[in-house]
Amino acid sequence: MEKRDANGLTEAEFLAQYKQKNYPKPSLTADVAIFAQKDSDDVLAIRDSLNSISNSLMILLVKRGGHPFLDCWALPGGFVNEGESVDTAAARELEEETGVSGIELEELGIYSEPGRDPRAWTVSGAYVAVVPNDTTAKAGDDAKDARWFNVSVKRKQSNLVLTATNGDTKLSATFVPEEQPYSSPRAKLIEQDGFAFDHAQIIADAYLRVNSMR
Repeated sequence: MEKRDANGLTEAEFLAQYKQKNYPKPSLTADVAIFAQKDSDDVLAIRDSLNSISNSLMILLVKRGGHPFLDCWALPGGFVNEGESVDTAAARELEEETGVSGIELEELGIYSEPGRDPRAWTVSGAYVAVVPNDTTAKAGDDAKDARWFNVSVKRKQSNLVLTATNGDTKLSATFVPEEQPYSSPRAKLIEQDGFAFDHAQIIADAYLRVNSMR
C-alpha cells in the first residue's frame, strides 16, 4: 500500500502538484583556493602551525573579465550547471579559467552570507588544494588573467594580516582565527582590500585549513 501524507496524497500525487516557484532558490557556484609552495616541491612543508606562520606560499587568482567586480582579483570558480555536481563544477571551472586540472580538491565549506554576490542570492561551495610549485596557469574562459600571488601572513596584535602580492598588485585580508569544535579553525574577517565577492573570507579560511593539516 502506498504511503499517504497528512493531506491524503501519495508521493506521486504530491510531486505532481508541487510548485517550485513557491520556494525561491539561490544560484549555486563553486570557488577553488589553490596554494603552492614557492621554494620546495614538498607540499607537506607548508603545513606549519600558526605559531610559526609560513610565508612561502603562493595562491592562484584570476582577474575578472566582466561585471561585477570587473578587473578585480578572485578565486577561480563559477556557476554550477544544471545536472552537474558542485565537485564537478569546481574542477571544470578551475580548468576552464586557469588550465589547471587533475588535482585533488578538498571541500572547504559553504558560503551563503546574504549579499555576498550583488547579482542575486548566491551560495558557493568552496574547495582547497595544495599543488607542486611548478604548476603553471593560463587564463581562459571569462578570466582576463591568471597569476600566482605570493602570500605573506603577519601577526598584528591579535589579528593575522594576509597579503597577496604580484608585482605592483597588493591584496589583503585581516582576520582572527576562531577555533571550531569539529573542524579546522575558521576566520573571522575584520577587513579586506582588493578581493572580489567574499573571496577574502574564503582565502583566509583556506589558509587556516592548510596550516591545520598534520
